[in-house]
Amino acid sequence: MSQEIARQVYPDRDTLMRGLAELVADQLRAAHASKGRASLAVPGGTTPGPFLSALSEADLDWPEITVMLTDERVVPEFSERSNTRLLRETLFRNAAAEANLLHFHAVGADYIIGAIRERVAEALPLDVTVLGMGTDMHTASLFPNAPELGEALAADAPELIEVHPPDQPEARVTLSAPVLRGSGVIHILLTGAEKLAALDRALEPGSPDEAPIRAILDAPCPVTVHYAD
Repeated sequence: MSQEIARQVYPDRDTLMRGLAELVADQLRAAHASKGRASLAVPGGTTPGPFLSALSEADLDWPEITVMLTDERVVPEFSERSNTRLLRETLFRNAAAEANLLHFHAVGADYIIGAIRERVAEALPLDVTVLGMGTDMHTASLFPNAPELGEALAADAPELIEVHPPDQPEARVTLSAPVLRGSGVIHILLTGAEKLAALDRALEPGSPDEAPIRAILDAPCPVTVHYAD
């Protein structure tokens, strides 16, 4: 890696989720104070749910904060597998209910990639990005076995890409590596020994084609890993 990766280890997952929420809120507050608006990208799945719920209580100028997912499954918005549905149930409550959601769904289950890319581009650069990582070292929907991975990692990649990982039950749409790497700050949320071991493997020399998280770990912005067992 081209830079030292900061690690913050927490005594338990609850402390991690609340501590990360406070940190992200402070960083969004600073970004908003600087330019009158702020943008945040967050992961889907169930692991970050407590972090998102804690962040929903933060005292921020939420109407001037744009929130988007790092990736989404190509399913109807209110499907049980929809990250957008989970986001509405966790973050878009309490004070954060007034935030500006830039969702990756068009009407119904259809995706209009070009239109969504335009909306994403208007919100860039991201001020704060929070990512997860799988034991296969994927992040967002940058999967090592996705046929579109090379396009998503390329320096000239479009803002949003549809990918088709062969071991996933549906297609995904994901922010590309340049968008994620262009964030003002990146936080990687990890829990459990298996993912910590995968992170150590990713920090070894190698190609992002084998471990896409490497494209994030050497981003030019500050990158911090937040871990609890």
